[in-house]
Amino acid sequence: MTSLEFTNQVQKISYSLKPVAMNLTRDADDAKDLVQETLLKALLNKDKFKAGTNLKAWLYTIMRNTFINNYNKITKRNSNIDSTEYFQYFNTDENYITHNGATSDFVVTDINQAIAGLSADYRTPFMMYYIGYKYLEIAEKLQIPIGTVKNRIHIARKELKDALKVYAPGV
Repeated sequence: MTSLEFTNQVQKISYSLKPVAMNLTRDADDAKDLVQETLLKALLNKDKFKAGTNLKAWLYTIMRNTFINNYNKITKRNSNIDSTEYFQYFNTDENYITHNGATSDFVVTDINQAIAGLSADYRTPFMMYYIGYKYLEIAEKLQIPIGTVKNRIHIARKELKDALKVYAPGV
């Protein structure tokens, strides 16, 4: 199937996407955005479509997955969990209770020194992940494969765990 044929077929089917998008989003503007994003993803990934399969189902799947991903992003950003009851029981082990502020200062100093002791190759992706970047975003910013990012973060965690094992419970 040529690009022109693919584009024409997608255009014909695109009119049937809006009612489904409206059903998912319950908002006209959001539905238009969802359809537009679905069509963009379809056109950018036309090489992944297998000729002879159901194009309409493929577009619906893209739309559904896009909607779910967007919904998860929005709910993750807007979730305010009242965790006061949870934190009441958090770290109640005697090893974690500090009776004076100096102890926590030592812990923070040790953590910062352990992080500073990491090689820059491991520290940079680890800190980016720590402040909220996703693996893919880190890979793009550092221009390295995503597998390398995951590996470096794993190694950084392992090295930090070893460097800070004195704070492990039961040691």
